[in-house]
Amino acid sequence: MDGSGNVNGNGTYGRKSGLKGGMACLRLLLCALVLSVSVSSLFGFHYAGRFIHKEDLCRYYYGAQRTDLHELDVKALNDRVLEVLDKLDALQEKLENKLQEMEKDKGGPGNSTEYKRYLADEVMRPLSGAHIALRQVRIPRLENGTVSGDPLVNSFVAEEIRNYVTPKGNREMKVNLYGSKRVYSTIGHACVVNRKGLERYMDYEVSSYCKDDWNLAQKLMISGCDPLPRRRCLTRGPKAYYKPYAINESLWKLPNDSNVRWNNYQCKNFSCLVSGNQKRGYFKCMDCFEMKKEKLRWVVNTSVPIDFLIADVLAIKPGEIRVGLDFGIGTGTFAARMREHNVTIITTAVNLGAPFSETIALRGLLPLYITLNQRLPFFDNTLDLIHTSGFFDGWIDLLQMDFVLFDWDRVLRPGGILWIDRFFCSRKDQDDYMYLFLQFRYKKHKWSVYPKSDTQVYLSAVLEKPLRKV
Repeated sequence: MDGSGNVNGNGTYGRKSGLKGGMACLRLLLCALVLSVSVSSLFGFHYAGRFIHKEDLCRYYYGAQRTDLHELDVKALNDRVLEVLDKLDALQEKLENKLQEMEKDKGGPGNSTEYKRYLADEVMRPLSGAHIALRQVRIPRLENGTVSGDPLVNSFVAEEIRNYVTPKGNREMKVNLYGSKRVYSTIGHACVVNRKGLERYMDYEVSSYCKDDWNLAQKLMISGCDPLPRRRCLTRGPKAYYKPYAINESLWKLPNDSNVRWNNYQCKNFSCLVSGNQKRGYFKCMDCFEMKKEKLRWVVNTSVPIDFLIADVLAIKPGEIRVGLDFGIGTGTFAARMREHNVTIITTAVNLGAPFSETIALRGLLPLYITLNQRLPFFDNTLDLIHTSGFFDGWIDLLQMDFVLFDWDRVLRPGGILWIDRFFCSRKDQDDYMYLFLQFRYKKHKWSVYPKSDTQVYLSAVLEKPLRKV
């Protein structure tokens, strides 16, 4: 230092003063941020107290403590809290590291613009994200002594999923035609387990075009995330769509290739989907897309006693079989044949490697896109016939099959027909599966067991549901 009091060394003292000033500004801004958050919280509490009595105020803020623990989705709540804590820990570590760097960088410019940008990008934005995440945690409250609220929403982060699963109150809380004041949107319980896949499925721009991701949706459905939530985006259609064939022609003619989106299939046209092609992408229903072979099924006698003809089965209940369900995998040939007898058949279809659903619809028939996991969307005692072929084999768990058969029994009317077509299993499991079919005490019209191999057997049967006077 010289006699005039000026600092030598290229203004070192001035730079230190600038750094200290910048640090002081940073601390001041952080203090102001904490103060503003505290004041806003107190104001919110006071604002609520103006409109709620003291007793109701305590119940409003602490009512969740009176709920039973089994009513609260504790795991989902814990996951969200841990997520917020991780964000706050990361934010604190980032602030500490930045402060250490600023202290080491003695020659840094320390201008206010840099501090503002840093506070906006690295402090305010993460803090805002943590704030939003905390606000998204919904805890059930007590209303008139009962728990209200939907803790399932806490299991998801994606806003569109949360929008869907949140119960929607009717306008002015009027009672709708279902006798309810709210509409509850349903999803499969396994959607929580498959949360990442579901969030990918629901990641779209509202009112824009959906992604071409039906295969992701089907994977979620098969994994138990069924039913899937609705989406608010526009389905992509084929790039070129030709008018379907007339009904008499479409039943026994493959559709135009242009009427199917082939993006997620191994084959890119119908000519590829023939039984001789080993790389066609599916292994069930070998001849489904060969109409000449399909045309012979259920109308031409074979040498195998397990193959029943449609005419023979309909003759069991003449004039009584009008509506039914074909539960299996195929292109709708059974429904096409039954249509010739003025019987309406709905065909279940899952696109396991090939466009089964599209083909059924383009043939002029009705596909039902449903997996084995889901309860049939029919009311009790309404169907005249259930036919199953090519889907149920010895791979299915006995308990799972028991649930399925009881659901079929539910929708079949008294006198309805259950047609089991070429079910096969191993010989060692034969008695177990036979018991499942026979436990309902249906009347046997046809029953045939035939060897498939040295270790496996076929079963075909036509059974009639009895009238239960209870």
